[in-house]
Amino acid sequence: PACTGFSLSCQLQGQFHLNEMQKTGDVVLGGLFQVHFFSSVPDLSFTSQPQQPTCHGVYVLGFKLAQTMAFAIDEINRNSNLLPNVTLGYTLYDNCLELGIGFRGALSLASGQEDQIVVDDTCVGNPPVIGVVGDSSSTNSIAISNVLGLYRVPMVSYFATCSCLSDRQKYPSFFRTIPSDAFQVRAMIQILKHFGWTWAGLLVSDDDYGLHAARSFQSELSVSGEGCLAYTEVLPWDKDTDELRRIVDLMKTSTARVVIVFEHPSRMMHLMDEVVRQNVTGLQWIASEAWTESAVLQTPHFMPYLGGTLGITIRRGEIPGLRKFLLQIRPDLHHNTSYGNSLVNQFWEFTFQCRFAPAPAGWLEGGGALCTGQEDLGNVDTEYLDISNLRPEYNVYKAVYALAHSLDDMLRCKPGRGPFSGDSCATLQSLEPWQLVYYMERVNFTTPFGDQVSFDENGDVVPIYDVINWLWLPDGSTKVQNVGDVKRTAFKGEELILDEGKIFWNFESKMPPQSVCSESCPPGTHMVRRKAEPECCFDCIPCSEGKITNTSSSLECTSCPEDFWSNPQRDLCIPKKTEFLSYHDPLGICLTATSLLGTFICVVVLGIFIYHRTTPIVRANNSELSFQLLLSLKLCFLCSLLFIGRPRMWTCQLRHAAFGISFVLCVSCILVKTMVVLAVFKASKPGGGASLKWFGAMQQRGTVLFLTSIQAAICTTWLVSSSPTPHKNTQYHNDKIVYECAVGSTVGFAVLLGYIGVLAVLSFLIAFLVRNLPDSFNEAKLITFSMLIFCAVWVAFVPAYISSPGNLADAVEVFAILASSFGLLITLFGPKCYIILLRPEMNTKKAVMGRGIVS
Repeated sequence: PACTGFSLSCQLQGQFHLNEMQKTGDVVLGGLFQVHFFSSVPDLSFTSQPQQPTCHGVYVLGFKLAQTMAFAIDEINRNSNLLPNVTLGYTLYDNCLELGIGFRGALSLASGQEDQIVVDDTCVGNPPVIGVVGDSSSTNSIAISNVLGLYRVPMVSYFATCSCLSDRQKYPSFFRTIPSDAFQVRAMIQILKHFGWTWAGLLVSDDDYGLHAARSFQSELSVSGEGCLAYTEVLPWDKDTDELRRIVDLMKTSTARVVIVFEHPSRMMHLMDEVVRQNVTGLQWIASEAWTESAVLQTPHFMPYLGGTLGITIRRGEIPGLRKFLLQIRPDLHHNTSYGNSLVNQFWEFTFQCRFAPAPAGWLEGGGALCTGQEDLGNVDTEYLDISNLRPEYNVYKAVYALAHSLDDMLRCKPGRGPFSGDSCATLQSLEPWQLVYYMERVNFTTPFGDQVSFDENGDVVPIYDVINWLWLPDGSTKVQNVGDVKRTAFKGEELILDEGKIFWNFESKMPPQSVCSESCPPGTHMVRRKAEPECCFDCIPCSEGKITNTSSSLECTSCPEDFWSNPQRDLCIPKKTEFLSYHDPLGICLTATSLLGTFICVVVLGIFIYHRTTPIVRANNSELSFQLLLSLKLCFLCSLLFIGRPRMWTCQLRHAAFGISFVLCVSCILVKTMVVLAVFKASKPGGGASLKWFGAMQQRGTVLFLTSIQAAICTTWLVSSSPTPHKNTQYHNDKIVYECAVGSTVGFAVLLGYIGVLAVLSFLIAFLVRNLPDSFNEAKLITFSMLIFCAVWVAFVPAYISSPGNLADAVEVFAILASSFGLLITLFGPKCYIILLRPEMNTKKAVMGRGIVS
């Protein structure tokens, strides 16, 4: 309005011709609804007064929503407990799904349509409307809230879902009774996750609703990692055939079998026309709440393609008495007003395919009927009277009641205890819209259906969605059935509950489709991302040895613990095989048997020598040393058993010490025997008798003890400084653990072997020098030969031991011990036992000294 001169009146500069429905009351609520699908906006050349846009194509559900608001207000007026002594009225406008028309309607609601306003001195009275129910689209709601929010006029949308509207700084007085797209997107992601669909296409409308949904979808998928988008396309606003053809071509060639669509029903029809033209089947559609219950798409023309659609839809509710109210509407025979046309009359003409008088030119001539206003709605099969699936209607119902409860709370305020400055309360005579916003933010009530209604700090309602499925029946009819719901819980976030047995799948298999870019990697393989492709596209590469995966989403293989190895399938870590020289292995059994055999032979030989200890051949060359030598050989045979079996700390420490001391004891006895032979040889020479006094029995024992004690000291030093320990060796075989004794100090082991070698070489040299004694039985030759065998065995042992892996090194050492022990036993005692047992005639002093002739 604009003030004229200095008069106290304002004149309306122009009127918007809007399709409307209204009712007077003490307090008026506004409403914006889509009652028509399409609008025709004339060309704006601005060379003449712009023409008003016209609307066509009645949208039955939109008119039903407007009637639901009228019903809710009528029900409130009849309720003596809610807003007593206050009558609610309404002014409802049609937005024709056009931003310009919806915005004009919002401005008309906020400022009024009176031709002239006389301003009095008091400047009191109610605004034209105290709150607005609407708009249906997010784009309209954004534009309208930007203006109404400046004046804090509460606006409660029943269908605008854009998550951007949750911004309280931009839209301080905006509320809604439908969850935001942020929750709808997360609900859809829950469905994708439930069926394992990680590869999907996304189609969105070219407006705030679709573009914000696309950003939200991409963001949520990126954060959750539950899947990827094969493509994201923005559907054209008009029927752009080339662009739609390109998009449908992309859908047809893509490997994604799931298509998610955020679009309005009218423009969804354009897309489906192209889908039908190209005969694109085999797709699983997921519908946003904008078109999930659209009857215009549930036709025999589209259902072969859209059958089985899963949709996120508004919570279903029940509104008792609504159908009776819907049947009571009657047209206004004086429907033409200065502001627009009656919505009831337009719906009536659409439903009964008639026209009110005066009929348009040519209508009667073409066989058209005139409307009488007495037609019976009950005889018409129309979506208008279907109350079995009240979803957006239920949101409108809750929006009206939210405004009514807020107004009721405000009017029940006790003076002096109010929330406003000075503890004041708002009154009906001086009501400001911003005061109602305060109570809207705190409203909390329960509908007759049992749902609690309240708004969070962003003006959003507690989110809950139903999941529906489009069922295509054999007779060609369609049915929309509820198959689950998604709601937010305090502890689990978005919780999806589905009854899969009720879902109709529009595929030959009657099973959910597979929609993945790459099949899940089997256990034992890991994912390798493909370059320049989404993360859901990957190749499966087998794990290397010693690594496993047992999940289908592993980017890397996991190394098995130290004592474990991967099985052939690379999906499980199993204990590594343990390898050591065991008593149960054939090699271990053979070496054990050989060791015991050698020990047994030593015992037998010792028994023979003890039994024949008085015979010359036993007494020759110090029988006591022979007994000591047999005992030391017995220890040599027995110490080899310490190298067989699982290495333990005590066996690792004892095996080399026992081996070293036993062999030094053995070689010391041989060395002393050799020295005694040398002394006897020198004593037989003139003037050599003095040499025997250095090799008496005490000296021989002392020498053996002294030489052995040196080895004992070497072993003790080795064990104390760097003791051998059990060691798990994996350098030979990755999948095996070779148990062995780490020598600890290589120097200690080398000194131990070197000392034995020095004694053996010394014995060999002395024996070699006295090998030609004149006695018939010259033991020096036997010692020479035995030491030659002993040295040969141990010289061969060193490189063989170093080059043998794992338990074979122990086997080589045992073999060297047994070979050298048997060599000493056979060469030193074999000939003597032969004479004692088989040639007793040679076991005489003459024969031993070479003074008799033995035949």
